[in-house]
Amino acid sequence: MTAQTRKVKQIIEPQPVTEGAGVRLIRSIATGELDHVDPFLLFDHFGSKDPADYIKGFPMHPHRGIETVTYMIQGTVNHKDSIGNTGSITAGDVQWMTSGRGIMHEEMPQPHKDQMVGFQLWVNLPARLKLTGPRYQNIASDQIPEIQHHTGVKIRVIAGQVDGIQGPVKEIVTQPTYLDVSIPANGLFSHQIEKGHAAFAYIFEGQGLFEFADAAASKPVPHPRLIVFGDGDRVAVRAAEPGVRFLLVSGKPLNEPIARWGPFVMNTREEIEQTLQEIKNGTFIKK
Repeated sequence: MTAQTRKVKQIIEPQPVTEGAGVRLIRSIATGELDHVDPFLLFDHFGSKDPADYIKGFPMHPHRGIETVTYMIQGTVNHKDSIGNTGSITAGDVQWMTSGRGIMHEEMPQPHKDQMVGFQLWVNLPARLKLTGPRYQNIASDQIPEIQHHTGVKIRVIAGQVDGIQGPVKEIVTQPTYLDVSIPANGLFSHQIEKGHAAFAYIFEGQGLFEFADAAASKPVPHPRLIVFGDGDRVAVRAAEPGVRFLLVSGKPLNEPIARWGPFVMNTREEIEQTLQEIKNGTFIKK
């Protein structure tokens, strides 16, 4: 049977927002235009040459019911949390944090002589794991395999599998794929994605060509843009001039109710109210 290439379903232009203590960033998921792409609840891109845009960072704050994924391209972010983890995420590193029943953490960007560039993704947890114990995975850049094809295509495999090579992030219920893909001008990249899984690409350098349901609409998509794909068996991308670099993310939808309040994502409003009560009375963090 011939593989069905996923077609572009929606193109999102990121919107500027200010988060934390005053960090300026652009957001593609969790906006008025795109609420979520089940199981993905939020996608942010922070990048600036001016430390004033990010230096105030994200002081200690809570999360419950989700996983947060931070991927750095350039710069350094210092972090610590309520379960005893401390350290730094630097260029090429990934932090995959499962908040579960509750965690407090802070992420503080450090001044950088060049441009600070990174991304944060929120992944939903199913109802049965909303109150699981928190877990933290810090993956250094040299632990992330990089595949280089003879065509010049480069793929960093953070989660999922490419050419039989498995990414270091494992044991995640949504079975995610998270790839950092670079394609030279006019090069082609194709990747199998399980039918029924949600998938999006975030272009952050250059521009690429994707398949549209309407062939007449097929023109290069520039950065920064987030592309939501329809269903199918694979994603195919051709780079325009001068090339393209993007994140390819996919995962298994949970198909469960979503109740949000800031950094908390549960299944019902009652669960959110319970969480807020725990924050108020000091019982949110369980020892």
